[in-house]
Amino acid sequence: MTAGVQTIIYPVKDLDRAKAVFGALLGVEPYADEPYYVGYKDAGQDVGLDPNGHAKGMTGPVPYWHVDDIRATRAALLEAGAESLQDVQDVGGGRLIASVKATDGNLIGLVQDTAE
Repeated sequence: MTAGVQTIIYPVKDLDRAKAVFGALLGVEPYADEPYYVGYKDAGQDVGLDPNGHAKGMTGPVPYWHVDDIRATRAALLEAGAESLQDVQDVGGGRLIASVKATDGNLIGLVQDTAE
């Protein structure tokens, strides 16, 4: 079961320039501002900037579906023909992420928050 797309991550090459653009767009300060990730929350949406995204195979923005069971969802997607891009990874704070590439090349991100 999903809670829908609540997170979108953009791969960026110049983090400072991207922060300026997304700060102007969203009108809020980032809740996370690290050299490896900048995150914003606005109107119930989580928007992230990943300076390592291109190296991870991200070709554009990736929607992240919030799911109840990330391992089961990932396994079902792989069984349906998706290709693994990133295995389940703990990124801290009780958050797990993973990503797959659908059969037509679209990237699908998965998020499970294990600590509320």
